[in-house]
Amino acid sequence: MPDPNSEPRAICLDQFLKLHGLVETGGEAKLTIQAGQVLLNGVVEMRRRKKLSPGDVVELRGQRYPVE
Repeated sequence: MPDPNSEPRAICLDQFLKLHGLVETGGEAKLTIQAGQVLLNGVVEMRRRKKLSPGDVVELRGQRYPVE
């Protein structure tokens, strides 16, 4: 059972893309982000190590993916 006092693990943008199957590799995630193809909360995000928080919304190729 999860500890209610523990903080949720932060996930980086590049890890999020891989976890959700939006890219196949870390290299592909890096290139996709650096090409300006990823939006975070409606704004182009160029930092692949950007920490995501619950409530954030990642957009790629016209699809929205909420961070939980």
